[in-house]
Amino acid sequence: MTAAPEVLVRQSCDTGEGPLWHPDALCLYWLDIPNGLIFRYDPVSQVVTTYKAGAPVGGMTLQQDGALALFMAEGAVRIWRDGVFIRTVREEIPAERGNRFNDVIADPEGRVFCGVMSTPERAGRLYRLDPDGTLTVVVDGTGTANGMGFAPGLKQMYFCDSRQRTLSVFDYDRASGAISNRRILLSPQGDEGKPDGMTVDAEGCVWSARWDGARLVRLDANGAELLRVDFPVRNVSCLAFGGADLTDIFVTTARAGDPEANGELSGSLFHLNLGIKGRPEFRSAL
Repeated sequence: MTAAPEVLVRQSCDTGEGPLWHPDALCLYWLDIPNGLIFRYDPVSQVVTTYKAGAPVGGMTLQQDGALALFMAEGAVRIWRDGVFIRTVREEIPAERGNRFNDVIADPEGRVFCGVMSTPERAGRLYRLDPDGTLTVVVDGTGTANGMGFAPGLKQMYFCDSRQRTLSVFDYDRASGAISNRRILLSPQGDEGKPDGMTVDAEGCVWSARWDGARLVRLDANGAELLRVDFPVRNVSCLAFGGADLTDIFVTTARAGDPEANGELSGSLFHLNLGIKGRPEFRSAL
């Protein structure tokens, strides 16, 4: 076990984000959002492959057949495999021209909750994209729609808004995909950082990456802090559990802003293993 974070891949990603463990290929994918780069890391060979998407990619989900669904600039959604675009689900969202997707997550029924950035003209939104192509606004007026996750029992969904510095929980209806009854679980302040990417482990605990907070925190279902992992970089953006037994934790970071203040290793991919097991991500069915 690696109790402290170690650099796995040293990089200078402007916005390293969206780590996603691929259990079929036994590899990790992650992004450099503004540069439209997709990275693939093979833990056995330790080889990193870099792909160019041609446009910013804000988030991605694993499809049922093992391909990746990329959520991109202008609200485009495209299915991609090994450097090749297979098909387009959506060319754009007219209301999001000049904008881009940010974090996304598939639900147990193959839907995808997908947030967009806010712009000078209007606040952001959280959408839900259903397998039949229906696109629904489920949360309006967001600052920076970010990490999401599902509680055990699949009756609650977590949602982070980095600009509003909130980690909220909704009631979630699996049958319809509806979310309701939003309440704020916590709102960290000061040097605690902004809630960015997140995930839920096998014990039902929430892991929150903290942008401008130089840490990961593990929380119980009521938002009480159980564990803190400090990092040598300010912008800790997201994490994913992976590896053969889902105990490896892969953490993305960002060099965005002031690289010197963010730390020499900012933008790198980190790794640690605390012996805590994660859960497989749900797969999209787009």
